[in-house]
Order: sequence, then structure tokens, then C-alpha cells
Amino acid sequence: MSEVAASKSIPAAPVFWLVLVAAAATFALTMGTRQTMGLFMSPLNTATQLGIANISLAFAFGQLWWGLTQPFAGAMADKVGAGRVLFAGTVLVAIGTFITPYMTTTLGLILAIGVLSAGGAGMAGPAVLMAATTRLIPPHRRGLATGIVNAGGSFGQFIMAPIAGFLMVGIGWANAMQVMGLLVLLCLPAAFLLKGNSLQSVPAGQKVVGTGEALRTALRNKSYLLLGAGFFVCGFHVAFLATHLPGVIASCGLPVQYAAWSLAMIGLFNIVGSVAMGWAVGRWRMKSLLSMLYVVRGLAVLVFLLAPKTGPVVLIFAAVMGVTFLSTVPPTAGLVAKFFGTTNMATLFGVVMLTHQIGGFLGAWLGGKVFEATGSYDWVWYIDIVLAVGAALIHLPIQEAKLPAPARPAAA
Repeated sequence: MSEVAASKSIPAAPVFWLVLVAAAATFALTMGTRQTMGLFMSPLNTATQLGIANISLAFAFGQLWWGLTQPFAGAMADKVGAGRVLFAGTVLVAIGTFITPYMTTTLGLILAIGVLSAGGAGMAGPAVLMAATTRLIPPHRRGLATGIVNAGGSFGQFIMAPIAGFLMVGIGWANAMQVMGLLVLLCLPAAFLLKGNSLQSVPAGQKVVGTGEALRTALRNKSYLLLGAGFFVCGFHVAFLATHLPGVIASCGLPVQYAAWSLAMIGLFNIVGSVAMGWAVGRWRMKSLLSMLYVVRGLAVLVFLLAPKTGPVVLIFAAVMGVTFLSTVPPTAGLVAKFFGTTNMATLFGVVMLTHQIGGFLGAWLGGKVFEATGSYDWVWYIDIVLAVGAALIHLPIQEAKLPAPARPAAA
């Protein structure tokens, strides 16, 4: 029996929290594993002698490939069902992470980190997970739901970064990376709960819009293009931090423990930011929330550059970055659903995620190139501030309907 046919036997309204736990746990394990890879950059460089720039290229390719897979993964999920796509993606993440320690060339690292692991994480990533969640959750609870699922990725980073650091000390970096790959397989059962496709969300009697027509319509929509441009900046910022924050901290002369805990702080505080943003999207216009997030990012980076680089300062900076880290996802996903509905959301949000990861490629790659050329990450921070200001401004022209005024209680 096909997944689509089997999914028709699933109740129309699955238990709210069960759906969220499945989606959030999947995102926690796949994102948590990917976001700890920066901890392995220095050991990889020591073992392979390839240089930080070449290893950064593999990480940067992973950022790009993670984005490139999402529109196609979304289209597959819209047609054959999310469960199959999530299952395949989880297996690929595990394989790619497990074989990375055996790679001794740049091409080998690109294959393991950039193609297998990142591609699998893209298949089991936000485009498919957010679309599956919005399809299975009632409309009035979607804002909170996407915030909770997004927080799952952050919780994964909060948990997985210290685990990776502990394993590296206890059993060595290579064994630690392989254990991380095996842990990803724990999210396989979620694929069976989240199965189904977007045809289930089409109201009775409504015409089904094909993927090609939906894409053409979206690419003619100015607000959708502006949203994608803003998300490009988010990708640059997130990938630079995930890949190079351990290197930034090492260049400040601080112990490696601060690198692991800084990544964990980003994950912990992004839980707060994601859930708060999920709550906020039902109360304020999403484009305004996105502009606010980018202003906070730019100011935080500026203050960090001017502040003394002590352990507490680094951890406070990581906490502030965590609040804004992936809290851009709920309002961005919400705007896509608001513009075009949920029928082709996995595909259309996947395209927006592609722009995010093009920015991610540049953030990861430029970080390594600039550091090798100048011995410092300062110029990347300067670029990041300028991009944050630009992203704050670019969301303002987005055409988003004002939220309806709250109903007043009837007069006695």
C-alpha cells in the first residue's frame, strides 16, 4: 500500500503534542548533529593537514547543498508523502556523519559532510517538517506549533554540543563523530507518524495547483522575493556562527570548553526565541518581527566587537545570538503559508530555504578565507552588521495584511 493511501487511515486531527514531539525531535537530532560540526574542524585539520580554508569549503558546500535539497525534498513530500522523505534523509545524515573520519581529502570531506550528511539533513529539514506540521495542525495553532518545532532544532544543539564535547574528550574526535551519526537514527520512528502529503490539506472542491504553477506564481510575487532575500542574510549569519564561532573563541585565547558551551547557549536561548516568536506571530505582523530580529543581531555583533573578549562576555553574546538564531523561521514559514496556503508549502518554503543556504555557503566559506588572509574574523563581523541592517530594511515593503483587531466583548 502506498504511503498516500495508508495515510488516509490516519485521523484528520492527530494529537497536537504527539505531532509536535515527532517533528521537533527529528529537527533536534538532525540539526543538533549538524550544528556541532564546528567543534570537529580543528581535529579534522590536524588529522588531514588540509588547512582551515579547504575544510571550510566542505562545510560551506554542506550549507549550500542543505538548501539545494530542500525544494526538491519539499516537492517529493508534497507528492509521495513526508514520511518516506524523512526516513531517507535520516539514514543519509547517519551515513555521512559516520564515514567523515575516514575522509582524508577535500573531495572526500565534501562528499561526506557536504553531500550525504547535509543532503540528508535537508530532506529531514525545515521545509518538510514545517509543511507536515502545518498540514496536521489546526490553523489557529500553527504559529505556536512552528515555533515549538523550530525550538526542537535549538534544543538539539543545546544537548548535542556538550555531548559531542564530552565524547571528544572521552573517546577521541573520530569515535565521537561516529556516535553522533548513530544517534541521529533515533528519529526514524517519527517518519511513520508524520507520513502523508499535501493533497490531504486541499479543501473539498478546490482545484489542486501543480508544483510548477505554484512556483511561477510565487516567483512573480514581490513580497515572496523580498522574503527570500532577507532569509539569505539569516543563512550567512547562522552558518558563520555555527562553523566559526569555536574558531572565534579560540582566537580570543579562551579554553575549548567555552566553544562547546557557547554553541550550547545558542541552542538553549533559541528555544526561548523560537517559542516566543511562535507566540508572537499571531499577535504582530510577521514582517515587523523579522525586521526587529535583524536589528537586534546587528546591534549584538557591534557590541561584541567593542567588548572585552572574556568568558562571560562570550557566553552572553552567544545567548543573545541564540534568541535570534533560528527564530526567523516561524514568521518566514508563516508568511509563505499566508501568501500561498499549505498545499505546496513544502516546495515554496524549500525555495526560501535555498536562498538561506546560499547565504550560509558564503558565511561558512568566507569565514575561513578571511581568517587565513587576515588572521582575524573582524571583516566577516563587519559584513554581518551591514547585511543585518539591509535585512531589517528589506522586510518593510513586504505586503502583509494587518492583523484583525481583537473582538470586543458584547455590551451587557
